[in-house]
Amino acid sequence: MDLNKFKQQVPEAALAQVSALFEKQEVSVQVVPSRVTRHGDYRRLPSGTHVITINQGENKYRFLLTLIHELAHFRAYLDFGRGIKPHGIEWKNTFKGLMLPFLRPEIFPETLLKPLANYLKNPKASSDADLPLTLALKSFDPPNQKKYIFDIPEGQKFETEKGRLFVRGVKRSKKYMCTEVESGRVYLFQPHVSVHPIDD
Repeated sequence: MDLNKFKQQVPEAALAQVSALFEKQEVSVQVVPSRVTRHGDYRRLPSGTHVITINQGENKYRFLLTLIHELAHFRAYLDFGRGIKPHGIEWKNTFKGLMLPFLRPEIFPETLLKPLANYLKNPKASSDADLPLTLALKSFDPPNQKKYIFDIPEGQKFETEKGRLFVRGVKRSKKYMCTEVESGRVYLFQPHVSVHPIDD
């Protein structure tokens, strides 16, 4: 792995550790334009090549978390084969084993260490499913005009990353019922989805 390529992408204190993890691993890492539905992914191409992609613009702490998340998919594939569940016990244990050595104050700020440790007790398919971790990570993103669904008032219009207009509705259980302006259909949104509020 070319360390210079990722010098600005991960915390400096993690560089040597990341380099050691990728040493002699036949997997390429590519930074790609940001995708709304994922922070990164791992794929084995028909040619047999293994590729990890990570969204451009991720803050360095999320970049590192995503990088290790996807490396765990690669390692789990090598160790257990293609028949395992994508985020089953094999991946969970591999991910925890790879990630735990990074949980040090030299690498992650104190505000991230606790939510990261809690998340790693039983990691989910996406870190976005863990609200405390999501909020802690987002606090290191560059300033922007986005807000979370739970941060905007009921009845306010908002625009999603794909340009669709919705009106925020009431909370049902853990999600928010939001009505699409064009179709009138109701969709459920996770509370920590980032959207662009629209002022009438």
